[in-house]
Amino acid sequence: MSEPDEPTELERVSSLPSLPRDKDGPVFAEPWQAQAFALAVRLSTQGYFTWKEWAAALAEELQSASDRGNPDDGSRYYEHWLSALERLVAAKGLADFPALQARKEEWADAYRHTPHGKPVVLRQT
Repeated sequence: MSEPDEPTELERVSSLPSLPRDKDGPVFAEPWQAQAFALAVRLSTQGYFTWKEWAAALAEELQSASDRGNPDDGSRYYEHWLSALERLVAAKGLADFPALQARKEEWADAYRHTPHGKPVVLRQT
């Protein structure tokens, strides 16, 4: 149970900048967006990083995109979310960038070689 003045998980998530949402909460255009969202929430809940650290990493990523001339109009929000998550996971020593990049390339290769309508399956490594 949360302390009386500690925000709930839903309050923490709802306070994030630019979070695409409707009246029922966060919205996702693609399954991977929901998975990235859930992974960040889960890792924070399990204590790998605080919600304050997560919010700061996401805000930094959104600001960096804006500084590069790519302000977020909502269409790339979860790409920024994923980039922030990757940086934070690497900073916390949970995975390193080369391992993350290799996994992304494995996923892209599996996706390219999967017939339309079939589930994408990664080879066991």
